[in-house]
Amino acid sequence: MNFEDLKLAPAIVQAVQEQGYTAPTPIQEQAIPAVLAGHDLLAGAQTGTGKTAGFTLPMLHRLSESAAAPAKGAPRPIRALVLAPTRELAAQVEESVRAYGKHLKLKSTVIFGGVGMNPQIERIKKGIDILVATPGRLLDLAGQGHVDLSAVEILVLDEADRMLDMGFIHDVKKVLALLPEQKQSLLFSATFSDDIRALAASLLKNPLSIQVTPPNTTVERIRQVIYPVGRARKKEVLAHLISQNNWSQVLVFTRTKYGANHVAEYLTKHGIKAMALHGNKSQSARTQALADFKSGELRALVATDIAARGIDIDELPHVVNYEIPNVPEDYVHRIGRTGRAGASGEAASLVCMDEEGFMHEIEKFTRQQIPVQILEGFGPEEGEKAEPIAMGRQTLWGGLGKPPGREVMQAAARAARQEMMQRIRDNKAVLAQRKSAAKPAQSFAAKVAEDASPAEGAENSGEQAAAPAAAGKPAPGKSRNRYRNRRSGESRSAQPRPKADRPARDSDDDDDRLPRHINPLQTNLHGRRNNNGPSHGAPGQPDPMRTSIDMMSRNKKRRDGGDGFKGYR
Repeated sequence: MNFEDLKLAPAIVQAVQEQGYTAPTPIQEQAIPAVLAGHDLLAGAQTGTGKTAGFTLPMLHRLSESAAAPAKGAPRPIRALVLAPTRELAAQVEESVRAYGKHLKLKSTVIFGGVGMNPQIERIKKGIDILVATPGRLLDLAGQGHVDLSAVEILVLDEADRMLDMGFIHDVKKVLALLPEQKQSLLFSATFSDDIRALAASLLKNPLSIQVTPPNTTVERIRQVIYPVGRARKKEVLAHLISQNNWSQVLVFTRTKYGANHVAEYLTKHGIKAMALHGNKSQSARTQALADFKSGELRALVATDIAARGIDIDELPHVVNYEIPNVPEDYVHRIGRTGRAGASGEAASLVCMDEEGFMHEIEKFTRQQIPVQILEGFGPEEGEKAEPIAMGRQTLWGGLGKPPGREVMQAAARAARQEMMQRIRDNKAVLAQRKSAAKPAQSFAAKVAEDASPAEGAENSGEQAAAPAAAGKPAPGKSRNRYRNRRSGESRSAQPRPKADRPARDSDDDDDRLPRHINPLQTNLHGRRNNNGPSHGAPGQPDPMRTSIDMMSRNKKRRDGGDGFKGYR
């Protein structure tokens, strides 16, 4: 089958061929005819299967066929809305819309947070047919009256599972309330959960259901491998793998923003050019890092799960799980960055004893046994045992066997909190040093002379101050105006204020700050997992109990007798 057989407009087929595509992928073969026929759609497809074109191409076709000239002097109404969970994914989708629709007269734009609103507002005012947006920025602009969604004909929720995991369910519902009742709705998701099915039931009307791959499986073309390592050797192992195997492009996943920064710095110091990608980076920094990684200027990109959504790199060869996720679905999303659209790839997981239980849950979830490869000299230290993993808001048990008592878990949380506070103090000290170095030098003697100098023409400073005081007047040298508002530019010093006095808000130095209401000693000991299926806690939130204490205790024995990975010790 080719794209002409799908009965798409010739202008769209031409644009697709100019992008180098000749035959549709399985998800495109099934989704495009369904969307062209006007059906609501619930589609299950992993990332990298061509699902973006699966909804973009038929959406462009339907809009081009029903295009009507707006009233004279009125802007184009927004007729299609695509919601995406992250900035990167939203930008990628809109780029695809422009590429496939370049021979059509349709207009599109993308809006997301982290950048100024005014340019986005101006583009919307000029009139657009297709709007790609993240939920937060869309609600901001809609609340200010800059976005009118009353004419939307087609709604697409892309990567809906991740949108719910990130807590956007309430924002999504608010957006749905702004849309007309009569519309075509398409929901795409890499994995299906109870929350996804509930959302689909409330949004879709008599939908067709398409599932190209089973919901809990990983792409077969991805070679997966587990490297058992010592807890303190992970950075060393990562640098070793990249250097020894001469990997030119590798995406590394960490559990935290601080971890991403730390790993990127380590790799760079050891001759592997790397950069961190996470939510505390400004949008311009994230865009630049992604561009450098795609061009090959960066050899490694170290990212958190949320920041990596939307990374679309053709033939990305290697993905490394530097830290194992405690939610198995995240593992599927991570390794889906490689092996895209028929290409092959490799996903390596660096597993220490603290994470063996997480890995065991992943194998159960994906219904496969991942091969283990031993790296001589990089295994755990003699006598090393699994320890709790403290993540600020909660303490997780990811090891095999029975978890330690509550006291041990809380002690781990306290230690992690102390370590985090020490990092914050260290960061503040560094900032203070930079601030001090940036200020113009001024000797102490000069300051004293400036403060003590009498008014011009006075012969005796004591007499000068005494006379006005006797009359009940302030001394000329002590006028209140001497400390003028700094905004007026008339401060004590003639020197301008240095620009470096206040650090930028998107600095990486506040990665570890916690909301005041969060109890850093909270653990997941009191949680329970539903044996009938995955529990997802609060709606739209990832389930912190995915690898709960009870599940770990029930799975003491691994396939080789409960002593960890085969050949591990």
